[in-house]
Amino acid sequence: MMRNSLINAAIYILATLAANYTAAWFIPLPIFGQVAVGTFVFGLTFTQRDRLHDAGRGWVYGTIAAAALANVVMSALLGVPFRIILASFIAIVLAETADTEVYQKLLRYPWLVRVAGSNAVSVPLDTLLFTLIAFGGVLSRAEMVALLFGEIVVKYVIGAVVALWKEGKWIWQET
Repeated sequence: MMRNSLINAAIYILATLAANYTAAWFIPLPIFGQVAVGTFVFGLTFTQRDRLHDAGRGWVYGTIAAAALANVVMSALLGVPFRIILASFIAIVLAETADTEVYQKLLRYPWLVRVAGSNAVSVPLDTLLFTLIAFGGVLSRAEMVALLFGEIVVKYVIGAVVALWKEGKWIWQET
């Protein structure tokens, strides 16, 4: 179990680092919206963090703190704009805390209910916090709306796909 917890924590932290570094590289969505390249990576962090609960709440919070600190250090060293560093730190700490507490309240329910329930709170919270802090005053109102829409949709889709893959197989392959 400790090995899995270390692997899950490492994946979570590395995903937050990659997402933060690519947070200002945008891709337009086909019909409406846009999304940061980092969102394709960050979308998995919500569910990846949920996998840490097997090791206990303290482990989850320790990993969140390590990710937030690692993001500040890496971003500063790579010259990421301060507004993105600040947005990332605040969003990670607040949205991941909300996700953790909702997940804890849902422990008696099946895996997909826990993940969907916690993501229902943390995905929009993370997106609002990060986008408003990182890009408020930088992007136009229309660009902000498109970004908020795209980010939420992509994070939910990626989080759902990651949730369906558990312990090396799709959940419908479990016996």
